[in-house]
Amino acid sequence: MSGVAAIDCGTNSVRLLIADVVHVGDDEAQVVDVDRRMEIVRLGEGVDETGEFAPQALERTFAALRGYAEAIEAHGIALGPESVRMVATSATRDARNRQEFIDGVRDILGVEPEVVTGLDEAELSFVGATAELEAEDGDGPLAPPFLVVDIGGGSTEFVLGGDPYREDGELVRASLSVDIGCVRMTERHLRSDPPTPAEIEAATADIEAALDEVERVVPLREAGSVVCVAGTATTVAGIALDLPEYDSERIHHTRVAAKDLDRIAAELLGQTSAERSRIGVMHPGRVDVIGAGALVLSRVLARTGADSFTASEHDILDGVAWSLVV
Repeated sequence: MSGVAAIDCGTNSVRLLIADVVHVGDDEAQVVDVDRRMEIVRLGEGVDETGEFAPQALERTFAALRGYAEAIEAHGIALGPESVRMVATSATRDARNRQEFIDGVRDILGVEPEVVTGLDEAELSFVGATAELEAEDGDGPLAPPFLVVDIGGGSTEFVLGGDPYREDGELVRASLSVDIGCVRMTERHLRSDPPTPAEIEAATADIEAALDEVERVVPLREAGSVVCVAGTATTVAGIALDLPEYDSERIHHTRVAAKDLDRIAAELLGQTSAERSRIGVMHPGRVDVIGAGALVLSRVLARTGADSFTASEHDILDGVAWSLVV
């Protein structure tokens, strides 16, 4: 048995997965969770407007990574590229001063963050979200092909794949990343507390224009199942379950009906930050951006024509961990 560590640094959060690799036979391995952590660092604060990382955002991120480095070493995993992989996504692709970020990460973790393309990000999320979907979830089997939607802070990734009838055997059929993340939409449009109808209308128009672009590449309506990953989807699922506090085991693979999603999105957009902060499953770092995230999710599901989505706690982190094994 050996261990690996995967780190995903997005626009809003930085997350860690420490996992044990258990070898079953000569050519098969399983990745077993040991520790999952998430901190809201808002690395992408202001990047959409200034094009650069703010000094305070960099320091918040470096502080979180120092804690992660301690946790990795405490589990007996040596820092370095053989057992640690960190990917950085939308905000890092956009920032002019990203070298400062890369240098800081190297000093802390012994590896450089890989500034992955939107397509790479989508494929890693797809692998992480669908690796276990051959089995039935609590509501019955999920039918392929799967559309995996990853709503981040700066961007949203779409990837369609897992179709068992494809003659070429390729896992992924189509994928695209577009800049409609929850932080970006909040900073661009939803500036009032709560957002005004005009602000919501402008954000919706921005989202719909991006979805027009997505549909030229990814056939959204051909999905057999819609699987949504990351904090917006899991938080909405927790609200739909009326949980008193966040419970990842209860949330994982919960199906949320389209009508419940639309209701929750409207409620979140109509609430003040203070009202949203009193929701039991709400992470404090999502209070100001969850309305935008729910709006993105609602418009995405409407565009697919599906009557529900399935929330998954397994995502790009799991894909990154698997990449260290295979």
